[in-house]
Amino acid sequence: MIRWAVMSDDVMSRFFINRAELPPLFPTHKHSPDFWEQLGRTVASFGFLEETLGRAIYALTGTRRCNLKEFEAGYKAWSSQLDLALTGKLGQLADSFGRAARKNPENVTENVDEIVEHIKAAARFRNVLCHGSWRPPDERGASVPFFVPYNKDGPKEIFDTPIDSEDLKQVQANVTEIICSIMDTVTAMGWQFPGSSGPGKLI
Repeated sequence: MIRWAVMSDDVMSRFFINRAELPPLFPTHKHSPDFWEQLGRTVASFGFLEETLGRAIYALTGTRRCNLKEFEAGYKAWSSQLDLALTGKLGQLADSFGRAARKNPENVTENVDEIVEHIKAAARFRNVLCHGSWRPPDERGASVPFFVPYNKDGPKEIFDTPIDSEDLKQVQANVTEIICSIMDTVTAMGWQFPGSSGPGKLI
């Protein structure tokens, strides 16, 4: 409970939060350390997913063969693609990854569209986890994050699903699976995944 300090004058009473009386670790004090640890690990996994997509886009676009006449124009276009790979949002990165994989003649991954859809589905969950304001947990430790996604044209939909540590572990496992599928798209072509020490030809 938040304690308030009261100051009065002839006009009206004024109220200020008594910061010395706040619970330790407010406003995260009502959830278990395990919940916050798992939330942090899940959010961090999404960050690694974004980095993995950027590296995969670099690999898939940088290994596409072209003739000398196309080289200069292709190099300029590649530079802008790499800029987006560094700064794009997760949904944009998913689309860029899909295009890069489809346009590379050496690509052998057949379920690129499926991977892209999995990334976009995960992106919707990522926004909730990263930007939600977590309500007090229920008796099983599940909490509903207050989050209203941006929807320019449609109705606002408030997220109302309780989430506990086990749910977060499942989300993290799903993100890990997506990361591995993205990496496989590059290594299945015989290239070493950029930034790794794995097998394959160095790009």
